Amino acid sequence: MKRILVVVNSILLCIGTSGGPLVMRLYFINGGKRIWLSSFLETAGFPFMLIPLAISYIYHKPIKLLSIKLPLFLASAIIGILTGLDDYLYACGVARLPVSTFSLIQASHLAFTAIFAFLLVRHKFTAYAVNSIVLLTVGAVVLALHSGGDRPKGESTQQYVIGFVMILAAAALYGLVLPLMELVYKKTKQDLTYSLVMEIQLVMCFFATLFCSIGMIINNDFKVIGREARDYKLGETKYYVVLVWSAIMWQFFFLGVIGVIFCASSLLSAIIVAAFLPVTEVLAVIIYKENFQAEKGVALVLSLWGFVSYFYGEIKQERKRNKNRCPETELPQSIPLNT
Repeated sequence: MKRILVVVNSILLCIGTSGGPLVMRLYFINGGKRIWLSSFLETAGFPFMLIPLAISYIYHKPIKLLSIKLPLFLASAIIGILTGLDDYLYACGVARLPVSTFSLIQASHLAFTAIFAFLLVRHKFTAYAVNSIVLLTVGAVVLALHSGGDRPKGESTQQYVIGFVMILAAAALYGLVLPLMELVYKKTKQDLTYSLVMEIQLVMCFFATLFCSIGMIINNDFKVIGREARDYKLGETKYYVVLVWSAIMWQFFFLGVIGVIFCASSLLSAIIVAAFLPVTEVLAVIIYKENFQAEKGVALVLSLWGFVSYFYGEIKQERKRNKNRCPETELPQSIPLNT
């Protein structure tokens, strides 16, 4: 069952990793301008999680409908608020950068996850992990040196730089959120079941959505949605279709993340995301006709090199751990003879 959950949640994570950014960018390039609305949509699809949660309840038949207790609820709420802030930073970057650019910058979240996993859950650093961090950092620097080379038409250099910094900050913050989630799983005194994990994610998404809703109210986003829909380049109906699919895609992403962390680790979830960022980049070049300059090619190679280095190091560590766990072969005891 656990292997099935890993596969299913990995598929959901892959779909969300590529689909979420592409649909969000579709909103912006066709006339959408509401950053708080976009960040709100990243977690607003959390009621969708009630479906797998209901299936889990029916399958396991718990005594209580909701098993999450107050300490775990509060921890989940705090991480949810951090997630809401991360959603806003990410939306700021997506609004200003091409998908093929911010996807490469976002790959640096693997390095941040490795650092925070070491500090919070004592995941050991290896030479391969350090090499990966260096390569991902250099890749981001290469893109920074080419700042403005792929700047969207009509956007100032200042706005482009702000987008670059926002995506980098979002990658760093999410690199903290993933190990925090794993730490909560390890420290909870409750029996950790998949149903409980989904309850935790439900609380996190609710508070992230609440955080972004407050931002929308302050920024008057709710009042202008109708007008923005009427002015949308693809038409009013497709405007709402884009919003709905954005919420669905991001919920696939979050549901996949919490499932992979529960069944494996925060680092594996970060690896899957990093692995599919090049896929997102290629799809953006094909679908949105984005430019692919030499600097992006160099950054892509460095990102892939960093990913392979990190993944190879993890495989070697796992083999070493498995070898150490193997019991030594014991000689059979002699059978005493009857006298």
